[in-house]
Amino acid sequence: KYSLSGEGAGEIFNIDEFTGEIHIHKTLDREQKAFYMLHAEAVDRKSGQPLEPESEFIIKVLDINDNAPQFINEPYTSSIPEMSPIGTTVIQVTAIDADDPLIGNHAKLIYSILQGEPYFSVEPKTGIVVTSWPNIDREANENYLVVIQVKDMLGNTGGYSATTTVTINLTDVNDNGPTFQHNLYTFAVVESTPLGTTIGRVMAEDADVGVNARMNYTIDDLEESATFRVKTDPATQEVTPTLFHQPLDYEKKTRFVFAIEAINSFVDTRFLSISEFRDKTMLKILVIDVDEPPVFSAPFYEWKVLEDAAVGTLIGTVYARDADATNNPIRFSLSNNSELKNVFKIDTNNGTVVLIKPLDRETAAWQNLTVIAKETSKNQLSSVSVVIKVLDVNDNIPTLSKEYKPYVCEGTQAGKVYYSKLLFFLIKVIQVISAVDADDPTEGHHFYFSMVPDKTINPNFTIRDNQDNTAGILTRRSTFTHRDQILYHLPVVITDSGSPALSSTTTFTISVCVCHSRVHCPSSGFETLTLSLGVNMQALLGLSICLITIIVLSLLMVAVWRHKTVQKQKLDIQGHDTEEYSEKISYCGEIEGIPNAISAGQLVPMRPHPHHCKHTFRREETVADVRLSLCHFHLIGPEDEVFHQFMIDRLAEADQDPYVPPFDCLHTYAVEGTGSLAGSLSSLESLNFDPCFNQPHDFGPGVLRLSCWQGPSNY
Repeated sequence: KYSLSGEGAGEIFNIDEFTGEIHIHKTLDREQKAFYMLHAEAVDRKSGQPLEPESEFIIKVLDINDNAPQFINEPYTSSIPEMSPIGTTVIQVTAIDADDPLIGNHAKLIYSILQGEPYFSVEPKTGIVVTSWPNIDREANENYLVVIQVKDMLGNTGGYSATTTVTINLTDVNDNGPTFQHNLYTFAVVESTPLGTTIGRVMAEDADVGVNARMNYTIDDLEESATFRVKTDPATQEVTPTLFHQPLDYEKKTRFVFAIEAINSFVDTRFLSISEFRDKTMLKILVIDVDEPPVFSAPFYEWKVLEDAAVGTLIGTVYARDADATNNPIRFSLSNNSELKNVFKIDTNNGTVVLIKPLDRETAAWQNLTVIAKETSKNQLSSVSVVIKVLDVNDNIPTLSKEYKPYVCEGTQAGKVYYSKLLFFLIKVIQVISAVDADDPTEGHHFYFSMVPDKTINPNFTIRDNQDNTAGILTRRSTFTHRDQILYHLPVVITDSGSPALSSTTTFTISVCVCHSRVHCPSSGFETLTLSLGVNMQALLGLSICLITIIVLSLLMVAVWRHKTVQKQKLDIQGHDTEEYSEKISYCGEIEGIPNAISAGQLVPMRPHPHHCKHTFRREETVADVRLSLCHFHLIGPEDEVFHQFMIDRLAEADQDPYVPPFDCLHTYAVEGTGSLAGSLSSLESLNFDPCFNQPHDFGPGVLRLSCWQGPSNY
């Protein structure tokens, strides 16, 4: 029995187990796999033992021409300069063939050109495209499409082929010079044309492009170049003759004729000679006569005048004339739009300008006038600008450049020690000051700082001139304290360098501050307070927060306590509405014919008066009413209406007072009558009968109090 194993066994190759023949079941492709490694074995059908060792063999797939060549690296584009010589390499095209190059001519390629002759050709074996035509001109054709064909089998019949297109662009070289289309160009221009006006446009053509087409134009006439100037427009390469140096005047010259030459900016002598890179044409300019306005002697005037010039001072004179042959008289005036007509005045006949109002350079350093010249017989007029520079004089005093707030810190130590014959002192700069002046001297500002002349020397501060328009305020001592003095005043004199020199006096207010570690003077009173107390702002802020918290808590506690008290009062009033009170009333009066006797009454239940909340007498008024009633009556009992109302009001007052507990027993006293020795209580001598009391306690509380005054007790 034969068996087969290895690459493609069972899929591509099968073996007949009886005969050992190998068969192919699929189409082979050499380009995918050219070799197959297989193993064959013969075994006994019954025992399964191999009859001979396993054999190995290789199946090689032979190539046939079944693949067409293919170009790689497409598309193909190349550029060469125009006018290139024959044989100039343009590009190389490359094709490949998947067939076996070792078998026959299957992969042997050959190149040929299908389109592009006679300008280009291709080498058959390498595929290199070269020029085959001399001096190919870009101006004739800028782009070429060349079709290249490749064939296998060396181009023999039965082979395969492929094509590709090569785009060839010709780059420009300077092989053309500029050319004018006409030999003469004519323009007309009025004589009043202002300077700088373009007269017209002329252009020379150049078939080249880019930098090769750039050109420059010149006037080939020295005399006319004094009047005109030509400019080259870089965008359009046009020449623009411009009236440049001097204005036209029909009375002097009616036409101008001159030559313009165009020359290439870049010249390549490989293709043309020097003379072929230039061309000339003639330009004629005709001047048209017009009625001209007056002409000033200068395009503008510039004068100078001191700012302290007196009214009536002559500033300057303008001159104008009539350019026409008639030579009409000229009249001068200031422009109506000028705001300086109130400052300057011009003479209408001779053009002199005088000052009619004082000047101030600090307000306006330059004055711009417009003077109008007009012919008397015609409406032709012209104008000219007059610039007047106002020269400075020293008429402004120097001032400080800004507001200064100098300060000195407590305990400031001086930086340097200065000695003199009379004394030595310590100084330290606490403020640098500078000055400004509205004047503008030609040599610049120079300011001088000094102390106000005084007989006595300032013991606290001084001024030092730094010789650079600044000065420093310095301390003379180092014992400044906030408690001794808060503010110091220092007058300083500032003098300028003008002629004559001007000066001003400024008084500085110097504060003594309690500064923190960064030597900063606090700007707010709160910050100053914190520093004076010896604590920083953070600590004081924390203490303030704690104090506010305690106050708020205290207010809350008081509010809660008052709320509870009000609630308790409401409950007490509600309880009194239903509660009965038992009170013991003691009174002094006549008992069974005994005047001024004391009697203890029984416990009498009392109820709150139904109208005591609505009708309440003041205590003083009620007591006064009771006393007044008792003065008219000698013997008054508890049944009296006034006394009864008094007791009710007293009870209501006691019940409504939240701070005093109500009375458990109401004690009232009244006048017993005339002749009473005791005044409020009856004396023992007032009794005209023997007492029948066994004990003094029977007399009541009043007698008990008197018992201690009657001598030794027998009871």
